[in-house]
Amino acid sequence: MEYENKLILAPMVRVGTLPFRLLAAQYGAHITYGEEIIDHKIIKCYRQFNERIGCTDFVEKGTENVVFRTCDEEKDRVVFQIGTSDAVRALNAAQLVCSDVAAIDINMGCPKSFSVSGGMGAALLSKPELIHDILTTLRRNLSTPVTCKIRLLKSPHDTVELARRIEKTGVSALAVHGRKVADRPKDPANWSGIADVVSALSIPVIANGDVFECDDIQHIKSTTGASSVMVARGALWNASIFSPEGKISYEDVKREYIRKCFFWDNDIKNTKYTLRDMIGHYSSLELAEGKAVTKSESNADLAELYGQQEYYQFVSKTRSL
Repeated sequence: MEYENKLILAPMVRVGTLPFRLLAAQYGAHITYGEEIIDHKIIKCYRQFNERIGCTDFVEKGTENVVFRTCDEEKDRVVFQIGTSDAVRALNAAQLVCSDVAAIDINMGCPKSFSVSGGMGAALLSKPELIHDILTTLRRNLSTPVTCKIRLLKSPHDTVELARRIEKTGVSALAVHGRKVADRPKDPANWSGIADVVSALSIPVIANGDVFECDDIQHIKSTTGASSVMVARGALWNASIFSPEGKISYEDVKREYIRKCFFWDNDIKNTKYTLRDMIGHYSSLELAEGKAVTKSESNADLAELYGQQEYYQFVSKTRSL
């Protein structure tokens, strides 16, 4: 896995499933992160090739729910992000999936309470010894590249010092979200804080934060000096932000996403969650489309809503054969 001059889909909970990752790659993303998956969750899973769909599933024992789905098409670019607070559990989780993904990433930036209360995500930022333990354990035992994603700390000095410690563990790259833990998405990202990290490290730094338009990609690179750019909400709202030809119609992108969800049998709850985020950005969930998505209970409902009955029936019929 190379991390120089790459366009990267950020990890997004309930959004970064297989259909959306393939959608982003179709439009030009070089590396695609899956949604964060907690170590406890993935180590309860068994690996299974899904012949009906043509993918590899990691299925939770007991519930038989698919926790992570991937396919050969994305094997050289998909990154599996782990939520963890323990080096041994992180290694067990990584070893289960590492032969099916391009890299392993440790989430050290999520500020959500479910993550922080478990000592994961942004809670790790105040535990440099534990960070060192987790990353060095993974590096010693895996041939798969290892990276992590952090946020800015209280001062530029603290951020740079932590980044230097992380670099010494031998990670392949470091992603930096240009916000502090207490910052909210509406607060502007601090690109200068990312630039401080870039100037202090020799490994590739991936810049993340406030990349909403195609022009923002070059702007954040030139401002921070970062070698690569990671896009979250800008990609969620229109995945063609990665396209070298520029963005296309959001409606066209949304339709392509829906078709991929049908093809890869995406969980209807995750499909609806992603669609609602897309719609909410451009319109209102209280209008007809938003209400119809909310009321949809199956892929067949979504196919009818978006005029994709013929494609949905083709996929269903092909699967039944």
